[in-house]
Amino acid sequence: MKTNILFFFLVCFSLNTFAQEEIAVERYTAHNKGKFFVSWGGNRDSYTKSDVNFRGKDYDFTVADMKAHDKPKGYHIDYVNPANMTIPQTNFRMGYFFNDHYSVSIGWDHMKYVMTQNQTANVTGTINLPADQAGSIYNGDYNNTPVDMSQGGAQEGGFEKGGTQQNGTAFLMYEHTDGLNYVNTEVSRHDDISKWFGLPNTDKVQINLTEGLGAGVLYPKTNTTLLGKERHDDFHISGFGVSAKAGINFTFFKYFYLQGELKGGYIDMKDIRTTTSNEDKATQHFLFLQRIVAVGGIFRI
Repeated sequence: MKTNILFFFLVCFSLNTFAQEEIAVERYTAHNKGKFFVSWGGNRDSYTKSDVNFRGKDYDFTVADMKAHDKPKGYHIDYVNPANMTIPQTNFRMGYFFNDHYSVSIGWDHMKYVMTQNQTANVTGTINLPADQAGSIYNGDYNNTPVDMSQGGAQEGGFEKGGTQQNGTAFLMYEHTDGLNYVNTEVSRHDDISKWFGLPNTDKVQINLTEGLGAGVLYPKTNTTLLGKERHDDFHISGFGVSAKAGINFTFFKYFYLQGELKGGYIDMKDIRTTTSNEDKATQHFLFLQRIVAVGGIFRI
């Protein structure tokens, strides 16, 4: 009788231990394969100097080492206002885990690139506009000639499309502010490092490191006012980009996460629309660095 009772307790203890182990293994956050994720966030951007070539029927010149910056909106309701949420510098991404450590995703990095108006840059090339065009005041041959980019009343943001320049004829106003749109695909690796911080239940709080590589196309809406010509302001596929990123992810209660990333890359745009004429275009290439903070969800369908 005593032997049977002892055997009964041993069986119960074994089943209980086995059940606890099964529960630990089957935590939602223990495996990623088959999960989908989606995120939305904001970014700040930095750019290297860039040589930008402008060419058309009556001109071909290069602005050397153009300086540019982003156009942040700060903490703003537009980030979550459905009517205006594409106006600030934003990042959207959705993807799928094809195994526990690797995911593939598509995304849209909405950066903003604004030529710094208060700068003097060297210009090389030729401008030979017809005499009846306002920009003909800049006609001539340039050979590393310093040019003040704020002359002629030029201002960051330019003038409204279809508007006239009231304070003279600007040499150049140039930006991708609606925006410098990098539409890309990424393959990323994810590693759970919760144990480094002694977190016992990753279904409550989980910490992950993530790294990835991406590539895609640039689809900017370039706002340009060039040599007094009418402002141009249309979306256009202008080139390509490649990128790499590293970040840290905090997942809460299995389904929600906050993620911070550093993302850098190379952009090459060989077909930038600058005026209403198809003959006019610009080319440039540069490096960029994004600092991204995003919120998202991870789930199975």
